[in-house]
Amino acid sequence: MAADPITPRLAAVIGWPVKHSLSPLLHRTWAAREGVNGHYIPVAAEPTYEAFARACDALRTLGFAGCNVTLPHKEHALRYAASATPRAEKAGAANMLTFAPDGPKADNSDIAGFAAALRETASELEPGRAMVLGAGGAARAVVLALAEMGFSPIVVANRSRDKADAVAALAKRAAAIDWEAREEPLAGAAVLVNATSLGMTGAPPLEISLDRLPKKAVVAEIIYAPLETPLLDAARARGNRTADGLSMLLHQAAFGYRAWLGEKAVVDADIRRVLEAEIARRAA
Repeated sequence: MAADPITPRLAAVIGWPVKHSLSPLLHRTWAAREGVNGHYIPVAAEPTYEAFARACDALRTLGFAGCNVTLPHKEHALRYAASATPRAEKAGAANMLTFAPDGPKADNSDIAGFAAALRETASELEPGRAMVLGAGGAARAVVLALAEMGFSPIVVANRSRDKADAVAALAKRAAAIDWEAREEPLAGAAVLVNATSLGMTGAPPLEISLDRLPKKAVVAEIIYAPLETPLLDAARARGNRTADGLSMLLHQAAFGYRAWLGEKAVVDADIRRVLEAEIARRAA
């Protein structure tokens, strides 16, 4: 897509709440780097399908090219779409909507975004057992990414066992366990992923001991507020490599930027520093 210096390209992120999102800053920074006349705004839509659909209808009327979708609307996005990629359909959720002439198209870049963040941390990591905590939309994307990367078996733990069962059903060699048993599969695991909100600013802490986890394993988070969670701190202290939630955000966002605003969504140290500075400013 050639950059047009005259006609603005418009995109958004929809969520509830959404004012905390780093996506507007990220996309505006990419657009400024490239010299694209692009604008990306946050849109708050109350947590009902009707409110989400009204927000999307308005964006389409105003000529927006598409939008990212965050909690609690990722399942609503799939329902709203006229068509969806196989990844979005399999995940049962979408974090991207592209407003095409023949109707909204849903995609899920969380899957590829998580895989890219994990490879960035440990490109030579050999697939083995993976432990995933959580059973929400993010956990579904994480399990699908791990399965595509060849990790096996994948163990899913969640406070609600039926939800863990549903997420584990996404991959052939995945199984659910009770939340109380979450530390047992860490022995011999190659990856541990916290795909819950536990440890996030304002949320209860994640209670888990890493004593059984091999030192060569990678520990990953999907949250970036705070950027340094107690889980990541504990993992680094014992020598494990880590991937924070900011890495996943950066990599998944690149797909939307290239679809709606420009071409050069480069994930590098400079763009990371911009977002880290904003996270620190908000925490101050």
